[in-house]
Amino acid sequence: MLRLFVGIEFPPELKLQLSMLETGIPGAKWVDAGNLHLTLRFIGEVDEGVAADIDAALARVRARRLTLQLAGTGVFGGGRPRALWVGVERHPDLVALRDKIEQALIRIGLEPEQRKFAPHVTLARLREPALGPLGDFLAAHAQFRAAPLPVERFSLIASFPTKAGSIYEDQADYPLSG
Repeated sequence: MLRLFVGIEFPPELKLQLSMLETGIPGAKWVDAGNLHLTLRFIGEVDEGVAADIDAALARVRARRLTLQLAGTGVFGGGRPRALWVGVERHPDLVALRDKIEQALIRIGLEPEQRKFAPHVTLARLREPALGPLGDFLAAHAQFRAAPLPVERFSLIASFPTKAGSIYEDQADYPLSG
């Protein structure tokens, strides 16, 4: 079985810039810099036959190149924050790419994604964080903006859990057109 997701991987310079934010919240489980990415669609565990069908479906997706803008920070979980993230500004081409991926996966029999697409880069998982330092972090990084990121491909990525955290391995890349 493979645990898969579709995402956009980042260049080393952006991963480094994002990893420099990963401090100042006691108890946060920070995402390893090598694993920082934008998830377009979480798939979950599938067997190798389904994985091959997913690969073939994604290879047929036709979408335009785009530019990502990472900006701001926030949390999921409201009064009980469980994830800290850097935002990704919604862009029509990003939403179109995500929608085409979703439709391709539904056509091969995967269940539709139930969650609304909220583009973000997870920096940390939180378990009962101290709200003072978390608030300080959010205030300090509210104006964060990375350089615009040209995106020329998306990827099918496998996640292999280990005691030290997940290891991500690229399974296939799919080019975007000009």
